[in-house]
Amino acid sequence: MPILNKDMQVCISLAARPSNIGTRFHNFLYDELGLNFAYKAFTTTDLPGAVAGIRALGIRGCSVSMPFKEAVIPLVDVIEDSAEAIRSVNTVVNDDGVLTASNTDYEAVAALLRTHEVDPAARVVLRGSGGMAKAVTAAFRGAGFDHLTVVARNTTAGPALAEQYGFDWVPVEQQAPEADVLVNVTPLGMRGADEDTLAFEQDRIDAASTVFDVVAFPAETPLVRAGRASGTRVVTGAEVIALQAARQFERYTGVALTDDQVQRASAFSRAE
Repeated sequence: MPILNKDMQVCISLAARPSNIGTRFHNFLYDELGLNFAYKAFTTTDLPGAVAGIRALGIRGCSVSMPFKEAVIPLVDVIEDSAEAIRSVNTVVNDDGVLTASNTDYEAVAALLRTHEVDPAARVVLRGSGGMAKAVTAAFRGAGFDHLTVVARNTTAGPALAEQYGFDWVPVEQQAPEADVLVNVTPLGMRGADEDTLAFEQDRIDAASTVFDVVAFPAETPLVRAGRASGTRVVTGAEVIALQAARQFERYTGVALTDDQVQRASAFSRAE
């Protein structure tokens, strides 16, 4: 990393629980590419003040995580289609005081559906109804999927998410129809209390053609491992987080990354 200097551009993240993942990903590539940038993670109890600081101090870019993804919308100037489609923001770019918001989670999921050649005619069961579930559900709809069932215990958020995109909702997995594609957008399998929990029943995994786990840490969740063991095509949360970070990086710096650079930066970010 270059020695700190007055011309260095600064990018940040705002999250309730900051991690080193984005910090390591971005700074690794700044160093490798010789860019005069630095990246730092923050939290805040004053979102309007933090966004005003981004504008006033010339902070180049900001990654936005929960619980700020929706609350930041009235504080920015321009909302790109990727964020407007789901009314949720994960990236803010500052161009001379003009703040533009986008959602690279949405873009990453849409890109992965294409690169993994997931058939839009497939029957999808998606588990979850939070902010990330909104981005994933919207990406499936935008990619032309018509047969998707949201499984969510939350009897307010679940039906609302399904209705917003013209899909079905059920409160529990046992009521969901058969599926070709299983998508987990819950904390099940995430490092911590739920890390040993399988997000879907084994019989359903065995019958699927694709399992997609948005959980990124660990990359090899119980669902991913079960999918691999069944010979099912697997899309991982590690792919999502790497691709969305790459899209942010390009917006901040103007530099398009190669697949190799993304993979190495992603591996470095998870090695801590």
